Amino acid sequence: MSNATASPNTAASETTSPPDTPLVIAGKEYSSRLIIGTGKYASYQQNADAAEASGAEIVTVAIRRVNLTDPTQPRLADFVDPARYTYLPNTAGCFTGEDAVRTLRLAREAGGWKLVKLEVLGDQKTLYPDMRETLRSAELLISEGFDVMVYCSDDPIMARELEQMGCCAIMPLGAPIGSGLGIQNPVNIRLIKEQANVPVLVDAGVGTASDAAVAMELGCDGVLMNTAIAEARDPIRMARAMKHAVEAGRDAYLAGRMPKKRYADPSSPLAGLI
Repeated sequence: MSNATASPNTAASETTSPPDTPLVIAGKEYSSRLIIGTGKYASYQQNADAAEASGAEIVTVAIRRVNLTDPTQPRLADFVDPARYTYLPNTAGCFTGEDAVRTLRLAREAGGWKLVKLEVLGDQKTLYPDMRETLRSAELLISEGFDVMVYCSDDPIMARELEQMGCCAIMPLGAPIGSGLGIQNPVNIRLIKEQANVPVLVDAGVGTASDAAVAMELGCDGVLMNTAIAEARDPIRMARAMKHAVEAGRDAYLAGRMPKKRYADPSSPLAGLI
């Protein structure tokens, strides 16, 4: 019989984190959990290079601002291939439910898009969502057969109502759009994620890679960003950083962080010292 004793690392090696699962939105699987926008870039070419560096598979498209159809002008589709990327039409710049619904109906007519991102803004200064208009227009869009990913406040009650209504993804803001302030209310984001049965993605407010990692460490299924990449000094390098941050944050969430303690705990056991 062997007298060998178990390695001190045996217990740790026997404890495994849960396997990861793909991000699934409206029945389609995605390997990347990062969604990027198509606004504020210096050119469509720079946007395309950033998309490549980010590893994103979904790009948001502001229907009211991006040229998709006029062949006499540069078109987004000439640089960011819609056969490669899932285009996610959004209602950026809409301040009423009527405008948002009309915009997405036009998007469906123009490109056949069914998966859409709804955002109805409350005012120009904060760009916070108007939740009354958001709920009203989401209900109408769902009744018309759209798969609605919805930008919303970080209110767990509103998020639950949107999910019960039939939205396919809930997208609470981390901070005001374009602010780069990072996750301002991690408690509410965590509560929204804990109760959700559909993907939860932080949308708006990310400023740098650590913000994206924080969102993922809270358990979010993904992160959507535009300004953080487009207005970086080096957008391509920042896009690459965001890719790694989202992946690292997801791994950290699945691994399970150590508990926080009030006092020091030595890395090496003190028992058995000579």
